[in-house]
Amino acid sequence: MGNTDLSEFRYYHYDPSIAAAVIFTLLFFTTTSLHMYQMIQTRTWFLIPFVIGGLFEFIGYIGRAVSSNESPNWTLGPYLVQTLFLLVAPALFAASIYMELGRIVLVVDGESHIWIKKRWLTKIFVCGDILSFLMQGSGGGLQAGGTQGLLDLGAHVVVGGLFVQILFFGVFIVVSFAFDISMRRVPTLKARSNHIWRKHLNTLYGASVLIMIRSIVRVVEYLQGFDGYLLGHELYLYVFDALLMTAVMIVLSFVHPSEVCAHAKGGLAFKNGYKLYKVDDRILEGTD
Repeated sequence: MGNTDLSEFRYYHYDPSIAAAVIFTLLFFTTTSLHMYQMIQTRTWFLIPFVIGGLFEFIGYIGRAVSSNESPNWTLGPYLVQTLFLLVAPALFAASIYMELGRIVLVVDGESHIWIKKRWLTKIFVCGDILSFLMQGSGGGLQAGGTQGLLDLGAHVVVGGLFVQILFFGVFIVVSFAFDISMRRVPTLKARSNHIWRKHLNTLYGASVLIMIRSIVRVVEYLQGFDGYLLGHELYLYVFDALLMTAVMIVLSFVHPSEVCAHAKGGLAFKNGYKLYKVDDRILEGTD
């Protein structure tokens, strides 16, 4: 991990772009508001962490916008807001993604096809995600101390939290893929009669890969240190964090997890992100 001369430490190695910060503040406000509306309409409460993650992204980019107006005399408050909130938001996205897999298994009656029993599936991955969240948040908080020792210690804790996130995401993708292969070979009756689950499983793959890429780039960023190349160029934050997390929110709005819940137990669901329809819990052979 790169060394930092505290006497030369600067919050930013560039003047943060006000235009980029405002654009993503508006994007995350819009997508978070849409997810909140969809969640409330369909009562898909396991998406609460996802919505909070979107709110964190929104707050984080407000922090960057404030910092942009302070250049070059930045203050600690906005810098910490954008650092902490943007760092931990994807862990909240991950929590809801893990929980959706359990609902997919329920829809197809596929517990015999997955390596981890359904009652443990969500618990294991969400607990790992909580650990990652706490480590990243506490690491970012330690760095607020402003001393050389706390900066270095905080960076190590953040990297550890990101590695935990990458580990659990990697296992999650492997478990999901093995479940997918098993269902293709010997599909259950419910899987043959209702194909809605496959669309959502493929969406989870895509969202997981996007968060994985973002986490790997963040690990490299912290390993390079505060004087590293990635932290010295604002473009990488927007390409490998802001854009990827916006894509996660848009994809999961368009292929909304409420369909999985509705096809498991009945209720309201969004199709294609905007069409609200009702699924009868007695007749679940319905919609592709």
